Amino acid sequence: SVVMNGVGYSTGLLSNSWNSLLRLVNTRTISRASQGVYKDKNNFNNYNNSNRLFSTTQTKQHSGSNQSSSSPSPPSPPPPPPRLPLAGVKHVVLVSSAKGGVGKSTTAVNVALAMRAVNNDLSVGILDADVFGPSLPTLLNISGAPNVTDKNYMIPPVNYGIKCMSMGFLVEEEDAIAWRGLMVMSAIEKLLRHVAWGSLDVLVVDMPPGTGDVQLSIAQKIPVDGAILVSTPQDLALLDTKRGEKLFTQVGIPVLGVVQNMSYFKCSHCGSLSHVFGEGGAEKFATEHNLNLLGDIPLDMDIRVHSDEGKPIVVAQPESEQAAAYKSVARKVLDTLKL
Repeated sequence: SVVMNGVGYSTGLLSNSWNSLLRLVNTRTISRASQGVYKDKNNFNNYNNSNRLFSTTQTKQHSGSNQSSSSPSPPSPPPPPPRLPLAGVKHVVLVSSAKGGVGKSTTAVNVALAMRAVNNDLSVGILDADVFGPSLPTLLNISGAPNVTDKNYMIPPVNYGIKCMSMGFLVEEEDAIAWRGLMVMSAIEKLLRHVAWGSLDVLVVDMPPGTGDVQLSIAQKIPVDGAILVSTPQDLALLDTKRGEKLFTQVGIPVLGVVQNMSYFKCSHCGSLSHVFGEGGAEKFATEHNLNLLGDIPLDMDIRVHSDEGKPIVVAQPESEQAAAYKSVARKVLDTLKL
């Protein structure tokens, strides 16, 4: 069953959706391994570097022969596959931090909900792309496996007016997903292509931390309108934010702007502000990289409490100062998308 806001709804077919995912993983692992992972010669320098190293080693091994000592040119990787749109989805926005623990998932969920709050006519969905550490079930108070269609497409549960999909709906809450890269890529393919999203104006994708296979796979598989970078003002977090910004630049995805999360703490007694993680670091980064600062989100007890309860601040306290900060970010993103 699926539980929303503490109420159980009958769904069934857990085994069908989970088994279809495993079948997809098993059938695609061999074929993807034979094709190779790194396909874009403009973006995957490690691929070319490994080829150069291999070519140099071959030359050294045959240096005593009559063959020319010049190293042959490394073979060019095949071009990347075309980006195929998701059926019914008009715009895709990625929310990324390249580092865990900076409040990216909380930001992604509240921004998605804020899009609906500022424009109730919009159809919004959110995809939790973090296979190893899914947060969406907790943040949106949803559990249990989704229903599936006659064609074995998963039907995303709906809560607070937005459609949701996460690996967390397909496994037990405490299960560890110990999968290697190719299996994760196949799971991501399933979460992208085998979900009956219907008609969506915006799909928000909560990206996993880092700049690895999942980020590259999503960036190459589907058309993306832009990415939102989430960071605290702390220098340590901004180091990874810079890597994330560079990744999106390399794969041709525009960065819509930066959200400075946990920007300040406001004392509930005297109203004074404390900059726990430093002051203005993400704002400075945005200025240096010619990016928009989409907003400052406070380090706030209510945001944390309502997130843990599965009722995000935009829903729980829609008129609050904290919700207004997320709505401001949402408006700027929607203006960029012309929605």
